[in-house]
Amino acid sequence: MDGRASSRGRGSEAGAARLFGATFRHRVLAAAGSCGFGEPLVEAMAPEEIGGLVTKSVTARPRWGNPAPRVAEFPGGMLNSVGLANPGWEAVRDEKLPWMRRRLGGLPVFVSVAGGRAEEYVEVVVGLAGEGDFTGFELNLSCPNDSHRSGRPFCLDHRALAALLDRVRLQTQRPLLVKLAPNDPEIALTARVAVAHGADGITAVNTMPGYLAGDRGPRLGAGRGGVSGPLLLPVGLAAVRQIADAVKVPVIGVGGVLTAADARAYLAAGASLVQVATGSLADPRCAARIARDLALPAAPRTPGPAQ
Repeated sequence: MDGRASSRGRGSEAGAARLFGATFRHRVLAAAGSCGFGEPLVEAMAPEEIGGLVTKSVTARPRWGNPAPRVAEFPGGMLNSVGLANPGWEAVRDEKLPWMRRRLGGLPVFVSVAGGRAEEYVEVVVGLAGEGDFTGFELNLSCPNDSHRSGRPFCLDHRALAALLDRVRLQTQRPLLVKLAPNDPEIALTARVAVAHGADGITAVNTMPGYLAGDRGPRLGAGRGGVSGPLLLPVGLAAVRQIADAVKVPVIGVGGVLTAADARAYLAAGASLVQVATGSLADPRCAARIARDLALPAAPRTPGPAQ
């Protein structure tokens, strides 16, 4: 069956959603990089406590990632530069997908795909498209921690973005999400380009490029990294609002979601689903807690001081 999205599914409801040919029991998903291929998730919660998950990004060949240290905290969030460490698509096909089928109880899963060239995305999608029991692909076209393409992600080059999507779209009928960058000054236009070339949904946003210095130089082994956490919340909300007004496909909001109030803000901005990233690294049950709290009535706002 063709699982491509046929409706936008936009709204502020906290309940189940039918999107991309799958039923999401909750509108809260674990974001790429927050729970590997689901192993930490089953240690912390029952899979049915959240709506779904996005796997760690998968590349054509295994990657060891960037040099340590890979993570640095600061008052507004976290800077990370994991460098897309992963076992490669063949190991995902042979080991990870069978494990997910056995252990995740039919939870909707998107396989995140990354690479430095369009050919790498095509190889991963072709290699995994015939496997069962996952919902679709999330194309990571915005990672600031990939040294390929001189650090410039595909989503900031509309011609390269369109050409890549044209090639990938021919290889699968599974739903394709395109993950965009927060530092894109034309993010609504980028979303329209992605949809025109086959994207079934838009994920907004990835981490923001950043840098932290210590007494002896960069705090990360790779120098620069991606900013995530609370600091990213207003950036993500602005992006979701712009994208939701520009395209008629579901938008998935991610960035700085730590509470049900944050998730509600994304849904109110036009998101159909919400992903939890850094919050899950600090608290493995963060996504489940947000999904539970989202089902409760929102607390009334306390009036501020008279102006």
